[in-house]
Amino acid sequence: MKRINYLAKGILAAVVIVMFAQCNGKKAETEESVDTNAKGAMPSNLKVAYVEIDTLLTKYNFWNDLNEMMMKKEENIRATLNQKARELDAEGKEFQRKVQNNAFVSRERAEQENARLVKKQQDLQELQTRLQNELQSENQKNSIQLRDSINAFLKIYNKKHKYSMIFSNTGFDNLLYADKGYNITKDIIDGLNERYAPSKKK
Repeated sequence: MKRINYLAKGILAAVVIVMFAQCNGKKAETEESVDTNAKGAMPSNLKVAYVEIDTLLTKYNFWNDLNEMMMKKEENIRATLNQKARELDAEGKEFQRKVQNNAFVSRERAEQENARLVKKQQDLQELQTRLQNELQSENQKNSIQLRDSINAFLKIYNKKHKYSMIFSNTGFDNLLYADKGYNITKDIIDGLNERYAPSKKK
């Protein structure tokens, strides 16, 4: 069951990073469309900033709440599958014991019991696959919610601050170097958490 946990977290991290990379790609297209002067230089009033996505993900209460909810779901899935696996294992051992002691009234009855256990094992595998797919789908939905909530807030935030571009920074993926003066991560986290707090009280 550790595979479910690693799989879910791996997929979740990958989806979030890909989505922000896509957003960054769109910003790059926007950058190309910015008016330039006759010499092709960027406007002198260009105002830029960046947000550290890794830091934001660890401190954004909405995202932490979603993660906590998903961890509980993973634990429930793990508990369900473990219980069913234990039951199947016990039934398999009991079947072997009966076979060894000739406890079945006929060969047909033994074959029926074996077929039932094989079917039960197949059902368990199908359940595991279905639950993993559901978990993956929900993680993707959560990542979209995260992206949408940040984008919606940035539109409001930027009405006041008037940035030409706000970059997302995940490690060395997007920005190799930037002056810390352009880092607005704390501002964004504070604003997001303040905006999220009223919905938590409901």
